[in-house]
Amino acid sequence: MSSATTASPQEPLTPPPREPDNVVRSTRAAALAGLLALIALGLAWELWLAPTGTGTLALKVVPLVLCLAGLWRHRMYTFRWLSMLVWLYFLEGVTRAWTETGISRGLAVLEIVLSLFLFACSSLYIRWRLRQARLAAAAAQEPAA
Repeated sequence: MSSATTASPQEPLTPPPREPDNVVRSTRAAALAGLLALIALGLAWELWLAPTGTGTLALKVVPLVLCLAGLWRHRMYTFRWLSMLVWLYFLEGVTRAWTETGISRGLAVLEIVLSLFLFACSSLYIRWRLRQARLAAAAAQEPAA
């Protein structure tokens, strides 16, 4: 083996993580805000504002709570997972906006808006990170002049 293919103990195999840029930080902050708002809405809706039954539907926010740590740590996997999960909350909002009346209809519309906002933030975050990774890979492959 040549020395070019083996890494010495001083050389890491992967470069150290870069500091997130302004777009990454702002989209993550917006996604966290949207996620917290959707969690708060789900809890308030099922426990205080318009409860249906014994309040066990408040458990629907558990998958959202599990996403908090991943979003906080900039985990791409969590953003991807959340961008698919949020459609379940969108569908619930559409269904309840169509079938219920009064305050529940308004809460359902708010759930739709928050779901779409969270999807948009997650999508922007994912697209920007993938674009930056492609640019970094292309820059690493360019020969030094």
